[in-house]
Amino acid sequence: MKVKYDKEVDILYITFSNKNIIESDEPKPCIIIDYAKDNSIVGIEILNASKKFSNPAKVEYEVA
Repeated sequence: MKVKYDKEVDILYITFSNKNIIESDEPKPCIIIDYAKDNSIVGIEILNASKKFSNPAKVEYEVA
């Protein structure tokens, strides 16, 4: 998994796999989910991230 925040365009992208994206869906405004051919989620894109998170560049990782 990879998390990338691009402050130039204010987009937070979470990548789950390197599979080719064949379909994208926007279930809620500014949230885009990318899918592979097998319907697995390739990534999630959050537009206007700085308006949704206080610090979109900060990532916390936890293993339970």
